[in-house]
Amino acid sequence: MLHKTRGIVLRVSDYSESSVVAKIFTEKFGLQSYIINGVKKPKAKIKMNMLQPLHLLDMVVYHKPSGGIQKVSDIRNLPILTTIPYDIIKSSIAIFLNEILYKSLKEQSEDVFLFEYVYKAVELLDESRTSMANFHLIFLTKLTKFLGFYPDMSYADSSSYFDLKNGVFTNVHPSHSFLITDAELGLFIKIMRSSLNDVEALKMGTSSRKYLLDKVMDYFTLHIDNFGIVKSRDILEEVLG
Repeated sequence: MLHKTRGIVLRVSDYSESSVVAKIFTEKFGLQSYIINGVKKPKAKIKMNMLQPLHLLDMVVYHKPSGGIQKVSDIRNLPILTTIPYDIIKSSIAIFLNEILYKSLKEQSEDVFLFEYVYKAVELLDESRTSMANFHLIFLTKLTKFLGFYPDMSYADSSSYFDLKNGVFTNVHPSHSFLITDAELGLFIKIMRSSLNDVEALKMGTSSRKYLLDKVMDYFTLHIDNFGIVKSRDILEEVLG
């Protein structure tokens, strides 16, 4: 049976000489694997450049409830990204966030709210004409809401530490080293309370940005099984300076 759904490209791997398997986060079915035949041929209807990281798709697919590799009837880029593929800062952010999402999402049933969050974030990143240097920090902290480890902010202003391991604001020094304190704690709270529309208003230096990204990566590693190393992070930090 054919279904229409929106999708977000996460990863593409070779399947045969002319075909690939694409991991696509779909609005209707969650994260799925699709075989796309003939994509490498010169006259292919669906071309490889349509399947770049975080590209947004309008899809017609076959879906088997039993799982496994699914099949595609038709794919279009909709909307077509106009700046991310050509802006080195935006493309580096997109590749980094793409890797985080791939490591965080599991093949599962649909999550319409998470899909809408990621979809709108990609649109905003593509359309924005302001500085995007802190976009990834806000995106990741908001992503924790959908992944199940967004902290209770009730005691943030009266606390001296954020305990990354237990995901709580506290005045008691944790018995481990996974924490945020001092001036960076205030910045972390600002990030947690910011929206993606507030990126330009969120100001911080390069050293603080790198420090807080360290901590956010620790937070994801502590709360997502087998999260591992994010290889694209070094490129992102080199581009951002």
